[in-house]
Amino acid sequence: MSKIKPEDLDKIGEKIKRTMLLREGSYRAKVTIHMGTCGIAAGARKVMSTLLDLIEKEQVKDVILSASSCAGLCSREPMITVELKGKTPVKYVDLDEEKTMKIFQAHVLDGEVVQEYALAIGSERVG
Repeated sequence: MSKIKPEDLDKIGEKIKRTMLLREGSYRAKVTIHMGTCGIAAGARKVMSTLLDLIEKEQVKDVILSASSCAGLCSREPMITVELKGKTPVKYVDLDEEKTMKIFQAHVLDGEVVQEYALAIGSERVG
């Protein structure tokens, strides 16, 4: 087993900080990647990697990434849900790396829904 390096501790600390920001509600956007078996098989890991790379590249500190299980629409995977503070959640479907980059720039950073990839605007929760 390899030893933990100071850089590893920094990464762990950053992850914990992001988790605390989510719990405290001090984030601006939350992106949920639906990573059930069907999502993973359809390419959700590439979507997750793309988002992680974009957040690092853009040095974005107020966006939280979250993973969830299947959203129940296996034929439309990979999917993400984008939630901006004070705005209605948007579920995006049939994603690849290029679409994910466009959604990140337009919706997550600039606040504009990318209609062509959006399946639903609003929460499917009742109550």
